[in-house]
Amino acid sequence: MKKKLPTPQKLPSGVWRCQVMVGGKRISVTDESPSVAQAKAVALRAGLIEEKKSGPSMTVGQTIDRYIESKDAVLSPSTIRGYRSIRENSLGNLEPLQLADLTQEAVQRHINALSRKNTPKYCRNVHGLLSAALAVYRPDFVLHTTLPQKVKTEIQIPTIEEVQLLSERARGTRFELPFLLATWMGLRTSEILGLTWDCIEGNELHVKQALVYGVNGSVLKSTKSYSGNRKIRIPPYIKELLSNHPQEDEYIIHAARNALYKQLQRLCEQSGLPHYRFHDLRHVQASVMLALGVPDKYAMERMGHASTNMLRNVYQHTMKSKSEEVADTVDHFFESKLHTDLHIK
Repeated sequence: MKKKLPTPQKLPSGVWRCQVMVGGKRISVTDESPSVAQAKAVALRAGLIEEKKSGPSMTVGQTIDRYIESKDAVLSPSTIRGYRSIRENSLGNLEPLQLADLTQEAVQRHINALSRKNTPKYCRNVHGLLSAALAVYRPDFVLHTTLPQKVKTEIQIPTIEEVQLLSERARGTRFELPFLLATWMGLRTSEILGLTWDCIEGNELHVKQALVYGVNGSVLKSTKSYSGNRKIRIPPYIKELLSNHPQEDEYIIHAARNALYKQLQRLCEQSGLPHYRFHDLRHVQASVMLALGVPDKYAMERMGHASTNMLRNVYQHTMKSKSEEVADTVDHFFESKLHTDLHIK
């Protein structure tokens, strides 16, 4: 009796799966093409090819390895570096488990243990990687893990008076140019480090790439998003700094990310200011544009944002500094209209 051909099924990940019985065990074969998946399944059932270790037959560690390998050409080098760090340091007791034996309880217990020593954001990153790998190699298992509650972080933005102090300290040093590129032009740290001399196009700076830290060191890549690729007019003062800046090679700024951070810390200490991150300088640009009433559309274009989320966060932060002024204005209005000030003894 002729055996029925296995029927290809399209999985949520986009690949096609065929299942066949071999030696009393159900085996899954996947491929991007339904006909190829079917042909492999028939050959496997006929003994013409051997079963490859895939899907639930892999351990959790092997599954994560395979998922990372499948994405290393399309994801950011820094994202891949983060994934590999999670793979090496944060799978714990899940790593040797067979994927088929992985349970929701095991995942929940692991996240519970991680949350005792790590931030909620890191725990969510670990869970996100595991969930993404499961969607490809065990699509029938959807996680419903209770994750640690997000912690709202307060955005830190130097005031314009603090920026003035820092600018005076930086003037005439090699730190002045990256400092102004962040505060005055709103570039990300990776975009500043990724600037090459061909990014200067007349009176415009073409922000088209970023230098990020990958698994094997620094990697030059495209901007963080499509919106990040932008052109910004160069102010005359910064144009002069660029003209006088030494051209050692194709890169304009020669400094490690950590070096920029430490230099800013030194300037903050010398100026008697709180410690700010170098990335906090970029928020100054958004804060100034909001204070000047620049429409969101143009602020997003200048900073390379794809949405207004960051602008809204900055807006909420800058409004805090005016809360007392607003309260005084409102109180004065009601006191004068309701004449309550006359009844205060």
